[in-house]
Amino acid sequence: MTSHPDDEWRTELLRNRERKERYFRENQRSPIPPELRGDDFPGLDYYEPDPDYRFELGLRRYDEPEPVTVETTADGEQTYRRVGRFEFEIDGTEMSLDAFEPTDGSDRLWVPFRDVTSGEETYGAGRYVDLEPGPDRRDDGTWVLDLNRAYSPTCAYNPAYECPLVPPSNWLDVRIEAGERDFPADVYEHEHA
Repeated sequence: MTSHPDDEWRTELLRNRERKERYFRENQRSPIPPELRGDDFPGLDYYEPDPDYRFELGLRRYDEPEPVTVETTADGEQTYRRVGRFEFEIDGTEMSLDAFEPTDGSDRLWVPFRDVTSGEETYGAGRYVDLEPGPDRRDDGTWVLDLNRAYSPTCAYNPAYECPLVPPSNWLDVRIEAGERDFPADVYEHEHA
């Protein structure tokens, strides 16, 4: 039986989800509170993989990337450079997401977003997609923006972590039913009530 590229994409996505779940359940550096690891780990929840949320796009670079100060969940601030935007369509609606580079000199891209599911089915402060130049950028310069890889920041699992908030330019007025769903915080709250 021949493997279809879509099968490879889906297989790799599911493999990465399994690795993350194992790390969260077992590793000492897991952001999950220690009392919820091991057999008490409730697991992570995801939307089913959907190729309609996977895009191969050019990054429309801004002529003059601007520094952007992003507030954090702990009333702090972090600085990024807004370097360009990805433009795509979901269910007939055109939209765009700004891409940010960290100011530490790395050339990876951070694409945070909030959408209509935020606070209901997904983490209220939004989710992130990280893009690395090697695996996510094609030879022709296009990027693979796969919203199925959207993940919740560490503060979604444990309030002891500080996470950057999604800039308003990346708040979407559509449902992005892809990637990670909200961690069952009620499990943690119930255990410590």
